[in-house]
Amino acid sequence: MPPLAQLAHHLASGAATSRQLIETALARAQDPAGEGGRSFITLYADQARASADAMDRLRRHNRHPGPYAGIPVSIKDLFDMAGETTTAGSAVLREAPPATTTAPAIARLLAAGLIPIGRTNMTEFAFSGVGLNPHYGTPRSPWDRATGHIPGGSSSGAAVSVSDGFAAAAIGTDTGGSCRIPAALCGITGFKPTARRVTLAGALPLAPTLDSIGPLAATARCCASIDAILAGDPARALPQAHVSGLRLLLPTNLAFDHLDAATERALDRAVQRLDDSGAQIDRRALPAIGQINEAHAHGGFAAAEAYAWHRTLLATSTAQYDPRVATRIETGAAMSAADYITLVQARARIIAAFEADMAPYDGLIVPTVPIAPPKLADFATDESYHRLNYLLLRNPSTINFLDGCAISLPCHAEGQPPAGLMLAAPALHDARLLAIADAVEMILRK
Repeated sequence: MPPLAQLAHHLASGAATSRQLIETALARAQDPAGEGGRSFITLYADQARASADAMDRLRRHNRHPGPYAGIPVSIKDLFDMAGETTTAGSAVLREAPPATTTAPAIARLLAAGLIPIGRTNMTEFAFSGVGLNPHYGTPRSPWDRATGHIPGGSSSGAAVSVSDGFAAAAIGTDTGGSCRIPAALCGITGFKPTARRVTLAGALPLAPTLDSIGPLAATARCCASIDAILAGDPARALPQAHVSGLRLLLPTNLAFDHLDAATERALDRAVQRLDDSGAQIDRRALPAIGQINEAHAHGGFAAAEAYAWHRTLLATSTAQYDPRVATRIETGAAMSAADYITLVQARARIIAAFEADMAPYDGLIVPTVPIAPPKLADFATDESYHRLNYLLLRNPSTINFLDGCAISLPCHAEGQPPAGLMLAAPALHDARLLAIADAVEMILRK
């Protein structure tokens, strides 16, 4: 599906109607030969058509709520929608009471006139970077569908909904890379904002210390537009940035470990293009990154905070969980209150060090993930699952721990396995980072 600005232009000019956009999206999503059946837990076919007709009537009378009114988006099955049950990709919550209110971030999308096409599939309770779901199936990455490769997680259906044209943008969550990992493995763009900018109310939590809400879309500019709506920011043009003169940090203690050949080629290609365009790229270790593993010596936020939410449900219904997700959550039981407090204190020190180290730079760059999309068959054993899940989460989760903002841009050559280049910056540098990403994206797409 074209970028948001192009769709908005088509709607404004009369070259397309919202009903046409919705019918195209639904036809793709309902194609039995496609990935729609695995990408969506719920498809809003009738509701989306009715909403599209309403938006078209409003547009004819110049009463539509905004430039993106009538454009289809997908919503991760983690957000409350009034009158619907939020299952978070699980079986255990299928009979839970429906939500009484809609999550504020989603309510802002609805107020802007964007039309939800459906609730997207995800890793159960958002607790992995792989995207496998034993309850609803696993949508496949666009790469080499005949073989079958993972889409990345946890926002798996979100990424495939964009890559396959079921939606112009998708709303996901990102606790350790869950917007950026699937974006990288599906060849699209995914943005993780500074967590505090978008309210988490009405989103089923994984780890509130690290959780954030972000968009997946075709371009950085699309992500910027959706991010502004989610955050309740006033509509404004993305600031202009130029690659020439940018000072970027390529941290050697995060960028190169366990790189496979395809991802190394993609990284080299991206760095060379940035070099050729006048960016100054410093290659050195970033000390703050080296301190994160030590801070996690007695456990991390994700397992501890997830266990606090799930412990009662696990005590009665463990058998209904994905066993791999349940096992990871249950590790949080071993973390003491003292260990947790020590981790909170360590994180504050590490964030301060990171922000000081990044002061001379416009951003850091690393491969979003160090490997090309693994095959579905590669996850036959628990050992391989945990090893690959760790590799997928390692780079993006660093930015969540550092309370930063980050975006994954496609950086692979045509015909090569999808790979993402992650640009990141300290907290509340979102607008500048998105502007830089827009400029970098133009270089990478040449």
